[in-house]
Amino acid sequence: MNHLHQYINILKKSFNENTFVKLSLSNYKGQIPDLKNCYVKRIQIKQEEKLSVTYRYKTKDIVKNYSHQDGIAVIEDFLTQEEFRNSTIFTIINDTLFEINNTSKTTLKTIKPTYTEIPSLEHNHQKNRIITANNKTYLHLLNITDVNGNVHKNTQDKYKQINRYIELLSPLITQLPKHKQLHVADMGSGKGYLTFALYDYLSTVLNLNAHITGVEYRKDLVDLCNDIAKKSKFEHLKFKEGTIESYNNDVINILIALHACDTATDDAIYKGITANADLIVVAPCCHKQIRREIEKHKTKNELDFLLKHGIFLERQSEMVTDGLRSLILEYFDYSTKVFEFISDAHTPKNVMIVAEKKQKTENQKTEILNKIKETKKYFGIEFHQLEKLMKM
Repeated sequence: MNHLHQYINILKKSFNENTFVKLSLSNYKGQIPDLKNCYVKRIQIKQEEKLSVTYRYKTKDIVKNYSHQDGIAVIEDFLTQEEFRNSTIFTIINDTLFEINNTSKTTLKTIKPTYTEIPSLEHNHQKNRIITANNKTYLHLLNITDVNGNVHKNTQDKYKQINRYIELLSPLITQLPKHKQLHVADMGSGKGYLTFALYDYLSTVLNLNAHITGVEYRKDLVDLCNDIAKKSKFEHLKFKEGTIESYNNDVINILIALHACDTATDDAIYKGITANADLIVVAPCCHKQIRREIEKHKTKNELDFLLKHGIFLERQSEMVTDGLRSLILEYFDYSTKVFEFISDAHTPKNVMIVAEKKQKTENQKTEILNKIKETKKYFGIEFHQLEKLMKM
């Protein structure tokens, strides 16, 4: 029995045993324009159970309800045609990950469950969240909820972002090597919304011995977050005043830097690589360094017509900057993924780079190094800041 058949059987079994929570499909490679992800849950409509599939596009969501049989057929067809390369079944027993690589090789992994309760099947029930709002001191002190744990109307997007962030990190964290103490550095932690949520998830949901340090150069935010951490009794969550560049710690298992501006993202990645972190997660913001390089040299190539338009130049600079970051990470023994991260009014940038430690062969490294050189030459780039920091 191949991995796909095993995966579908696991899905059917979760329905039969009433352990199913939800299913996600991601890393879309099909032909439907702007389709990004699909999310599957069970609902009850007019006393009949259905599978509700949310098709998430770049600018909209479309929801379709299917019978169990038809819904399973939709999922199986997506995976058989390799339109979605990643899929995860969430149950209260365990989570099962199905992946298809670029050579069509499949893998099947079982990890600890993300959820411990079956969600309600009511059609319009409140969405089940990993980070619940009830009895969370930090959410109240950060003005996400009122004193009774109700999410404020004007902070619904922020609460959604917090949970989406944890959903993205959850399957990555549960696959990390086991450590007696898990050390996390959150660079440019700001007001700490996501830092607090991650600590809550690691220590409360996963029961890990997690130590998180939030690094922030604004003293008022550092003082505020340390006060909230103390009142929340998060004893291993600390915030330190300083820049990403000045932070030094040889023991980092997970490095995170969300919306660090321009080359501050490179400083963060550099810290993660040199600390031999198992997992590096960055959401870059601003790409001025490479844009200046491209503008300076104005190399003639098939894409030079884009230089005439500022908006195209900006987008090209973003893609080239983050593409080179991914290649450099891969050169230093990481496997990378780039995808969208939920945005809101405070965090408009929505590209996230995830790098997991994975040894490369010397031949692979040579190919990567040649690709970096070719890319720099094509776009007229003398150096990339991360390349400079790593002394390549």
